[in-house]
Parts: sequence; structure tokens; C-alpha cells
Amino acid sequence: MKIRVIRFGENLPGRGKMKSVFISPFRFYLVFFAISITFCSLGGRLVYLQVFKSSDFSQFAQSARKNFVTLKARRGDIVDRKGNLLATTRSVVNVGMDPYSVGEDDYKKFAELSQLLDIPLEEIEIAASKKIKKGTEFEGEIKKIRWVKLKGEVDESTYREIQSLKMGGVYGNYKHSRLYPGNRLGSHLLGYLNKEGLATMGVERFANYYLKGQDGWKESEKDGKRKEMPEHRILEVSPQNGLNVELSIDWMIQDMVQKELARIVEEYNPLSASMIVSEPRTGNILALANVPDFDPNFYNKSELSSQRNRALSDLYEPGSTFKIVAVSGCMNDGIISPDDIIDCSVSSVQRGSRRMRLPGDHHPLGRISVKKVVQKSSNRGAAQLGILLGSQRLYEYCRAFGFGEKTNFGIGGERKGVLHHPKNWDGLTITRLPMGHAVSATPMQVHTAMSAVANGGVLMKPKFINRVFDEEGKTVTPFNAKAVRRVVDNDVASSLTKMLVSVVSNEGTAKKARVEGFNVAGKTGTTQKLVDGKYSRNHHVGSFVGFFPAQKPRIVITVVVDEAKMKNGMLGYGGSVAAPAFQNVAKQIISYLGIEPNKEEVNIASNLILNKEAL
Repeated sequence: MKIRVIRFGENLPGRGKMKSVFISPFRFYLVFFAISITFCSLGGRLVYLQVFKSSDFSQFAQSARKNFVTLKARRGDIVDRKGNLLATTRSVVNVGMDPYSVGEDDYKKFAELSQLLDIPLEEIEIAASKKIKKGTEFEGEIKKIRWVKLKGEVDESTYREIQSLKMGGVYGNYKHSRLYPGNRLGSHLLGYLNKEGLATMGVERFANYYLKGQDGWKESEKDGKRKEMPEHRILEVSPQNGLNVELSIDWMIQDMVQKELARIVEEYNPLSASMIVSEPRTGNILALANVPDFDPNFYNKSELSSQRNRALSDLYEPGSTFKIVAVSGCMNDGIISPDDIIDCSVSSVQRGSRRMRLPGDHHPLGRISVKKVVQKSSNRGAAQLGILLGSQRLYEYCRAFGFGEKTNFGIGGERKGVLHHPKNWDGLTITRLPMGHAVSATPMQVHTAMSAVANGGVLMKPKFINRVFDEEGKTVTPFNAKAVRRVVDNDVASSLTKMLVSVVSNEGTAKKARVEGFNVAGKTGTTQKLVDGKYSRNHHVGSFVGFFPAQKPRIVITVVVDEAKMKNGMLGYGGSVAAPAFQNVAKQIISYLGIEPNKEEVNIASNLILNKEAL
């Protein structure tokens, strides 16, 4: 056999002559240069990462091992003036499982865990099997599940029993849960925390600076199973718990008020109702409630309208309760005295070059004294007093009593009402404003105005917080009573008080507000509501505001009922609906606080009505 060696350059059978392989020096150096650049770049990148960025990657590695946990501060308590808990914080635990950390022996303890958590065994078994989850369509990856919630808000004692099982992968995260022991008690005043732990309204929001405290933190290292290694704890800053807030609210009086409002709802089915109780000399609010109301423990299950603090936000024409402004203003300016006679038989009066038409009264009253004007709640008498006082001075006294401006209660949602300047008045305003029309106010504004009369003519800022105190009971920040301004002289306030006592007599419009053994001073109010721009004959707001004992007032109570539906088809007048509610609560407060009538009070009311000629 012949073996033929084929060499480059030789002619092969069936083929032409093959060209020899040749690489030019240019191409060789180009390729060499490209390869060199690539390796130099990679080498440079490695040098950059190892030398210049080594500290950054070291920090990243360290941070991956670190465990940073926020230690939530406990929110302070809210208590009433006697220390009863109105809002408190309890520590609870959200218990969960890391499926990757559950060992074979732990499966045997699932039944005990199920009993402690009071959840089905199947839920625990399913949680233990959830080890991976698919990423989103954008992530396009599979992620490990390292936490599956088993049950939220487990009490601490139960969690300690769970810890005693010594199960791998089962652990809890502590959280603070807000609790309102009184449920609906004082809900509009207290407010609540939402699911994010944010204070949304009421005292919770107003005093949040004091209540919230300061969160702490701890920093440690994690092991391969992402569990904290306490022996490698680096830093720990303890949280500073929040301070406590003591309100002026009295739990028992607040309960009396809310039960009375519940009775009003049961009997009259109104659209809404509000009641306020306070001390006139300090402005301390002892109770404040509205219906409808809500339970702050389950705030998300109530309608938003039920969370509105109507005592501060709802406006209504105060009606005859407003007559104290014109009467006291005229007496304070020396224009009239209590025994002066007002002709309430006339339908109009001359004012300069104009003839002013007067509003009508429910019953003909003729010529009566100023005392009688108040006692019988004469619209014509009040209108004439407003004319005597004059537009500017009437407006100034309205402002002095606090109308047309906020009381600065502080918890939010308060409205200033409507009180137009005299330059914007029409021809009827001067005769309608003194009877509580052409003005709108909140129940709190009416309450503080009457409180000024009870306080000798001094308007006080309503106060609902007594103090802020620490865990040891030491006062950190006191909230003192604050006088806003003097509205009328003390003598004027005293004279007006005697007139208001006659209102609650057998001859007055508020005889259903009487309390046996006490002289009660007060004023009813009934106003037609504006419906479609016109005063409706079927929609009324009935109110009563009064105080007792008359000569040395301890308590002021305001009751406002919107559209009470009377069973006999009658309208919900203030004397029929609000006055009895005042009486019911007043009797309970007198018994609870042990209030005794002053000796000089016994004959006040009788002296006011004995002298028929003067009246």
C-alpha cells in the first residue's frame, strides 16, 4: 500500500491548487490588542472592587448580618378626673412561623400550639408548608417565605406558654394595642387611633405629643436562620413611654349623660342630640356626648357621620336661649332696668325715620316688665331691647359672649358659627337677632355663653384636660383655668340670673326643668330649621341651657335635640324635650356630688312672681 503525504501547495485530485494560510501583522496585533484591553479591564475592575470598594462591600456584608429592631414606646393612658381609665395600652403579640426553621420534632408540638392559639391544626400545618412564593411578573423569580402569620394580638401570658414549647421557627412580634374600657363612653371627646397607629381625632390627637412617647431600638446580629443572637447585641436604646393625660371628665357624670341621650333617642327618635355638663367657675367639662355615637374600639364599623362631634361642629339657630345677650347688654349699658316696662302689644316701632316691624309672640302679653320678657320669652320684647341697644352694640355683645368665633376647645372639628357684621345686616336683622334668628352657633358656644352668666359675667375657655402626669403620678404639665374676658358686670349677671330662675318657675317656659329644693336658672329655645331656604313648620331644634344652684352655681347643663318626634304629634319644643332631660341629669348630679342648696335660694323664685304688678 502506498501512502501519499499531502503537502500544502500540492495539487489534489479534483481540486484546484489550495492557497496557503496567511495572517497579516496588522490583524494579529489588532486581536492581541483587543484581548489585552479586555483582560486589563477585568483586572482593573477587580482591583477597583478589591481595593477601592472593599469597605463598601464589607459594610454591606455586615449589614446583612445585622438585626435592627424598633422598640415601640407604650402610649400613655387617658384617665378621668378621678383616675378611671378612659383609654389605655395593652401589649399583645403577633405570633408567626418561619417554615424553614421548623424542625422534625416541632411538628409533634403543633397540636399544643393549636390549642394555645385557638386555631385549627390545619392552619399551622399549611403555614409550615408555605416555603416559597412566586415573584411578580416583573420580578420573575421565586422567593422564600420566612414569615407566616398564625394569629394576631395574642396576650403576653399565652405567648409565654408558646415560648415554653421551645418550637423552632415559631416566634412573635410585640405590638401595642389601644383599648377603650368604657367602649362608647366619651367617644367623641377621646377619639381613637387608626390601624396605622395614627391619632385621628379627639384627645388622642390633641394630646398626641404627650401620649406617644419616644420609640427605642436594638441592634444585634442574625444567625444563618435569621434569628437574633442576643450574645452579639451591639446597641440597645430603651423606649421612653408616653405620659398620661388626666381629663376633667367625670366617668359617672358622662355615663349619666349618655344614658339620658339614649332615653331621648328611644322616646323621640331625633336626628341627633348633644349634651354638655361643666363647672362655670373653671370651665371644666365634666361630660360631653352626642348621638349618634360610636365605639372607638371598633371605629371602622361605624359610619363617619356618627364620629362627628356635633357639640362642636353642628350649627343651629339658638332661638330664645340667645335672648340673654340683648337683655344683659341693655342692662350693662344702663339702658334699662329689670322693672322697666316693655309694650309687647305693638306690632311695630319707630326707629329714626324707619318703622320697624316686630316679630310675633305665641300669646298676647301686653305691657310687661323686662323680667317678664325673659320669663315669658317674648320675641317682641327681645326685639325692642335689641333696637334700644343698637346694631353696633348688639353685635359687640354677641362677640363678647363668644358668638361668631371658636371657643378654641382644641380637639378639632369646631366651627365658629355665623354672625354677620352690622354692615351686612338687612332691615329685619336688628329685630330678629335678639330672639336668636339670623345667627347660628354650636351647642358649645351657647353653653359657654350661659356659663358666663353663671360665672358672674366672666367668659371662661372650656377646658377638658386637667394635667399631664408621668408613671409615678407626678404632674408634668398642668392645664389651668383660663378666663377669656369679662362680658357684663357681676351685678348684671346676678340680676339676669334672677330672671332666669323665674323661667324655670311654674309661670315660666321651662317648668319641666325644675329640681325640687333648688333654684334652677335657665332658658329654653325652640327654632324652626331652614329647609330649602325657608323656615319649616315641621322641622325644629329644641334646646335648654341652665345652671344650679342659682346663687352659687356649681353646674351648667346644655341640651340640644334636633327634630324630636313627639308621640302626640306636637312639635319638639325645648321646654318639652330638652328641659326634662336637664332635670333628669341634674337630679343625678346633685345626688352624686352631694350638692346642697344655698339657704338664700329658697325664696328667690317666689319673690320674683309674688309681685304681680311689677311683673
